[in-house]
This record gives sequence, structure tokens and C-alpha cells, in this order.
Amino acid sequence: MSTADQSSPRLGAGANLALATAAFAITFWAWNLIGPLSQTYSERLDLNPTQTSILVAFPVLVGAVGRIPAGILTDRFGGRAMLTASCFVAIVPVLLVGLSGGSYAALLVSGFLLGLAGTSFAVGIPFVNAWYPPARRGFATGVFGAGMGGTALSAFLTPRLVDGVGLLPAHLVMCAALAAMGLVCWAFVRDAPGWTANTAPALPRLKSVAGLKVTWQMSLLYAVAFGGFVAFSTYLPTMLVTAYGLAQTDAGLRTAGFSLAAVVARPAGGILSDRVGPLKICLTSFFGAAVMAVLIGFEPPLEIPAGTAFVLMALFLGLGTGGVFALVAELVEPARVGGVTGIVGAAGGLGGYFPPLVMGAVYQATGHYTVGLLLLALTALLVGLFTLKAFRRSSLETT
Repeated sequence: MSTADQSSPRLGAGANLALATAAFAITFWAWNLIGPLSQTYSERLDLNPTQTSILVAFPVLVGAVGRIPAGILTDRFGGRAMLTASCFVAIVPVLLVGLSGGSYAALLVSGFLLGLAGTSFAVGIPFVNAWYPPARRGFATGVFGAGMGGTALSAFLTPRLVDGVGLLPAHLVMCAALAAMGLVCWAFVRDAPGWTANTAPALPRLKSVAGLKVTWQMSLLYAVAFGGFVAFSTYLPTMLVTAYGLAQTDAGLRTAGFSLAAVVARPAGGILSDRVGPLKICLTSFFGAAVMAVLIGFEPPLEIPAGTAFVLMALFLGLGTGGVFALVAELVEPARVGGVTGIVGAAGGLGGYFPPLVMGAVYQATGHYTVGLLLLALTALLVGLFTLKAFRRSSLETT
């Protein structure tokens, strides 16, 4: 993709950033439809904690791996076409999830396909990067990343919609929202002036970006920052129900608060990265998250101690998600951003896939979540130390 060389954004950048962020939020709401209803499915289908965690984690898998082709296709066809497609393609699995509430096997299959909605992230990052000059890309990717607040919308609204209108009608409402957003994207979203399609064959392009050292460095960082956010936003409703005995709607409300805190922190991480550098933001994220994971692991009592720890965890993870992609924008040439974003985004999604499985297994084996959260703390600490060592020089090697 070609980008502006000027120091200020192109005319129309703000409107396209806002539309892309809205599309990202809607598709992320769809991606996270199963997690907030985990108690409903567990009671209806008599699931054990491990089965519930597998069900909750399944959509994350396709949403992660699917970001690789989504990023490459965005370099080829542009953000307008791919954002539109992301919305319309997500309608089918959302409908299937709504129809599958009486069967665990059917829910696993439809939840697997639901992961397609999570690929929109790899579409939006190269799209908004093309609209903004290098000095403002931390801001642009941070604001776009705030669309992950769709998980907050899902946590807060999905259980209430189901309680109010029923399981299938609630999913039909989501289908209508996706269709409306798809039409808006096609009618009003525009690719940046000067954008040109990358028509090189996909496999060599993928091999090219996979050969960059920076791709795998960023993948590791994002697997912890965004993966931690995804893991909490999808599994926190289950954790709050089992560990604290909350009702599903109360757990959803608190999960929405967690997601909103991360959503606020993500653009802040991008903006602060433009000012003080992404390295400092990433280090703050990882070391802060390690401390919070230890505190949460001992299950502090509701409301103030636990609530404060969860909100701080969300803030640290949100800062990290903004900081990592500010670093990507700084280190990767524009024509490769889509491909790199696909791999890094996939790593972030996969980082969110495994923790719910671990947490479910740990809870079933021990009756508490302490061991799982201490493992998260150790992982964040080690990645923070790696970040400090790998990026302490101002000049970073990208190959």
C-alpha cells in the first residue's frame, strides 16, 4: 500500500477511521457471542468446566488463523471490499450459532465458523495505516483497535438480549446489525488515495513477511498483550460465575467493564507510543500485567479489591495492544503491513485461544484458578524481559 508522505492525515482519514472502527466493533461483538452465554449453554447442555472452556475458546481459533489470509487479501483487494465482506460473511455463522443452542457438537462447529468474524482486525490495520502518515499511525491503529470494545458490547448486551427476546431472536438482531454495517462500509468507506493493489502471488508474499525477524518478535509480544485481553474477555464471564458465584448478567456487566477499560487504554497506548516510544509502553504493559495476574490469582474479594485488580489488568493489556502495533507501524514498510498484521494478529488470537482451555482444566482439577493465573504472570514477566533485551537499541533489525 502506498501511504501519505505528508505530516498530516489525508482528507477523509477521520471518517474512514471511524467507519473502520465501527465495523471492527460489530464484527468483534459477533466473534464474542458465545462467551457471555457460557452459563446458559453449560446449564442447558450439562457441560463440565473443560467442555465449557473448549466451547468458549473455539471461535478464537479461526479468528486467529484466518487473519493471515485476511491481511494478504486486504493488500490485494483493499480495506473497503474486505471490511464489507467481513460483515456479510459473519452473518452465516452467527445465524448457525443461534440455531445450535440445543447441541454441543453443533455449537462447536458453528462456533468454529464464528471465528471468521474475528478476522476483521487484520483488514482494518493496513487500511487505516494507509490513511495516516508515519507520525500518526500509533494514534490511528490505537483508535481502530478500540473497536475491540465490541467484546464489551457483547458481554453487556448479549445476555440481556437473550433474556429479553430469546436465543435465536437475539442472534437474528446480530445478523441484522452485521448486514447494516456491511452496507454502510460498501456505501461510505473508501481506500486511501494513492492506494494500489499488491497483485503479487499470495504464497511468496506470505513467505516474504514470514521471513522478517520483526514479524515473529511482534507476534510474541501480541500473543501476550492481545491474547491476554481475548482470554479474559471470553472466559471472564465463566470465571466470575464459578469463582465468585455471580449471575450471568452480573458477570457480563463486569466483563463489559473489563473490556471497556482495555478499549480506553488501547488508543492511549498508541498515542503514548507516538510520544514516548512504543518500547516503554510495551514494557509497562507486560510487567504491570504480571503483577496483576499474581494478585488476581489469589481471588481477592469483590467488589473493590478484585474489581480494581481486573480493571488494572485490562488497562495494562490495552496499553500493550496499542504499543505493539505502534511498533509494527514503525518497523514495517507499508506494502508489507497487511501481511505482517495477518501473522501478528493470528498470534494474538492464538494467544487468547489456549488460556481458557488451561483455566478450565486447572479449575476442574483444583477447584480454583490460582495455578493458571500464576502461569500467566510468569509468561508476561518473561515476555517483558525478552522485549527489554530485544528492543533496547534504538535501531532495530527487521531481518
